[in-house]
Amino acid sequence: WDYSGSTIVSNNEIRLTPDRQSKNGRVWNTIPLMARNWEMLLEFKVHGAGRTLYGDGFALWYVAERNLKPGEIFGAKNNFKGLGIFFDTYSNHNGEHHHGHPYVSAVVFNGTQKYDHDTDGTHNEIAGCQSSFRGQKHDTVASIKYINNVLTVHMDARGKNKWTKCFEVKNVILPIGYHLGFSAQTGQLADNHDILMLKTYEVDLLPGQAFNQEEALKLVPSADGEPERPRSPDKQTSRTSSALWTILYVLLAVIVLLCVIGIAIVVWQKKEESRRRKRFY
Repeated sequence: WDYSGSTIVSNNEIRLTPDRQSKNGRVWNTIPLMARNWEMLLEFKVHGAGRTLYGDGFALWYVAERNLKPGEIFGAKNNFKGLGIFFDTYSNHNGEHHHGHPYVSAVVFNGTQKYDHDTDGTHNEIAGCQSSFRGQKHDTVASIKYINNVLTVHMDARGKNKWTKCFEVKNVILPIGYHLGFSAQTGQLADNHDILMLKTYEVDLLPGQAFNQEEALKLVPSADGEPERPRSPDKQTSRTSSALWTILYVLLAVIVLLCVIGIAIVVWQKKEESRRRKRFY
């Protein structure tokens, strides 16, 4: 494995980023994966000091090019060729979303497409699911299987040793000979992104199933999944509407404050009147 950026490697974990702003880190395996069918078990932990605001997430890669330089997709290069599994903890999309976060998604590129991080790749993904893996006391485990052109992801985010199916996509074409890697990135928000374990298994071919290594090396990554959708601009609230709401909130706050002051004055006056009567008698 090679690593770069803010990545720190210890006996217990690989910390891609610390819980600090504007950090990014990567780790790449130097040996290409030559298995036709495979399964990965990934154990990880995403955590930090932030309770409601944190980010940005990390990525598991199976791509043609190992690139130790920082990039714009979870700290790695855009326009990649291969598979990216994204564990996204922050919504960069300002408009309405069709899902919440944290969110796990898969993207397959052939090297010509570009991931749109500003919309969280919602028009690039082939599948995805919500998963509450961030900020848990226990570790999270993910199972990623690629068997006979079917990509399947299961999650155990609750620490109950029970799999929850995230998604399954058929007709996913991935070559052999690509490299595994991880990357993570923080911006104005931050988190610890820790990789605790990765186990990769080769899955046997079915009886009588043919496998041509030379042809498998030349395959071009592709996937049916959800088609690439045109980008929809974020819905922006007009300045006039925003100003009116601000004025309304201010007026409401002033009214509540005046009511509180009025009640306090009435209570004080009654107490003073009662005290004077006691003195008179």
